[in-house]
Amino acid sequence: MHLRRNFSSSRLVRLLSDAASVDVDASRQDVAEKLGLWLGTLDTLQLHAAHQSIKAFAEEAPAGPRAPTHHPLEEDVQRVRTAMVQAITANGSTQAIETDAGYAPYRQRYLQQQRHIESKIASLRSHVRQVLSRASPRLKQLAYLDTVMDQVIGGREQRLMSTVPVLLEKRFEQLRRAQEDGWHDTFRQEWQEVLLAEMSVRLQPVLGLMEAFSNEVKKSP
Repeated sequence: MHLRRNFSSSRLVRLLSDAASVDVDASRQDVAEKLGLWLGTLDTLQLHAAHQSIKAFAEEAPAGPRAPTHHPLEEDVQRVRTAMVQAITANGSTQAIETDAGYAPYRQRYLQQQRHIESKIASLRSHVRQVLSRASPRLKQLAYLDTVMDQVIGGREQRLMSTVPVLLEKRFEQLRRAQEDGWHDTFRQEWQEVLLAEMSVRLQPVLGLMEAFSNEVKKSP
């Protein structure tokens, strides 16, 4: 995996900056520098303690027969992702919302979808960690680190994602004031695209774990 230098290259960020007419400057900081701004003293201590614990995993002797590394993990991830996409696209039709109903119904539906995505991905991420923990000491280290990182930055992520419906409301009002033909259909499409982009961002840690698992499988005899 390659850590991208610019957070602004995210499709979600691009969509929101276009929708809300917000300029997003390319950051000159790399991922590690940017992450450092998110961490407080307690977070740093927690990560240090996790690092010490992770060292011990490499020295663990297998307690029994090694769990098979060949696991339909990719199919598991794809199944959950497909279900979420179907739910978003079905909800994104929103034909029942009248053009004069205002933004409130869209906000409510977006928040419902956010909760659905968060729940599904949390369960999937936990499942993937369990598979990795049984596969090898190296992958057990990674699964544990992912757990700690989720605890450390998960709250910050939630606060950032809570601003998405706010930015979408700005776009809704912008289109409504313009009163161009088909503006409501335009907003529905953008609403759906942003939600799909958010889902993709939230899935990144899971995909990273899955990639690490796949690489380990390729190295196995």
